[in-house]
Amino acid sequence: MSADTTTEQVSSEQVTIDGIVLTDAAALKVKTLLDAEGRDDLSLRIAVQPGGCSGLRYQLFFDDRSLDGDVIKDYNGVGVVTDRMSSPYLGGATIDFVDTIEKQGFTIDNPNAGSSCACGDSFS
Repeated sequence: MSADTTTEQVSSEQVTIDGIVLTDAAALKVKTLLDAEGRDDLSLRIAVQPGGCSGLRYQLFFDDRSLDGDVIKDYNGVGVVTDRMSSPYLGGATIDFVDTIEKQGFTIDNPNAGSSCACGDSFS
């Protein structure tokens, strides 16, 4: 890890203004997926990239890299990483996992999004 990397231990119930909140349901799903991968060196990386219907799109993926300026938080044993460019767009965002008849997957409730598209994968 570089000197610029920040690690913080938080409870998944804690609401933070300057970082991402991972709900218990999302943390459990990520842990289940990581256990299925059989690797303990991966973290959930959440990033914002140009693209999508509204200008910016979310990316969620497993990553074993550590980049300068990464913000790393631990939610009950699940590492969540955000790069320094994405962090301002994701401050206060809540990542949840829903599993209903109508929908299954991760959802992002982002107070920084002025508007979003119908698919929910991009925002501006």
